[in-house]
Amino acid sequence: MARVKPKRHGVITDMTAMCDVAFLLLTFFILTTQFKKPDVEQIKPPSSISEKLLPDASLMTINATPDGKFYFQPVENASERLQLLEKMGQKYNITFDNNEKAAFQKVQAIGVPMSQLKSYLDLSDEEQKSFKSPTGIPMDSTNKQLVDWVQQSLSVNPDYKLAIKGDVTTEYPKVKNLFEGLRDIDFLKFWLITSQEGKPNE
Repeated sequence: MARVKPKRHGVITDMTAMCDVAFLLLTFFILTTQFKKPDVEQIKPPSSISEKLLPDASLMTINATPDGKFYFQPVENASERLQLLEKMGQKYNITFDNNEKAAFQKVQAIGVPMSQLKSYLDLSDEEQKSFKSPTGIPMDSTNKQLVDWVQQSLSVNPDYKLAIKGDVTTEYPKVKNLFEGLRDIDFLKFWLITSQEGKPNE
């Protein structure tokens, strides 16, 4: 007598728990991710095949525009930014009020001479975003304010790292004074930011 085969039933998998976990992970990454802030001015760095990554923390950045203007981005730490502002104020005999200190803690980048910094910090957030400095931070053989920003930052925290982002069309003589100024304060190790290009075929 033939054996009766049992009727097969399809396997039912409850995906509710998996969906919950996926949405929790997605929410976590969205809330904790720090999005890259746009540059104050459009800068297209030169390309290279280097795969080294910039450090995530304790990084200050100098941006050099095609016409040779410099912007300085201090580290993100708000309390250390405040110390930096106070040190620069002492060096240039400038006193900042509480509103200006609060504005400096949130500012994206500095691109004005010290003589104009107070008026820049008094601008609203929207005005700061649309503001285009005609000069940038001075950096030449007689006025080395940009190097002062770096030096005073290092006095706040000697472990700070520096990255320099220059446009592909920026001429070397415009950044030569910066390199010489960094040499004068014995700060010889920094990153040059480039855009990634494919490796050459071997």
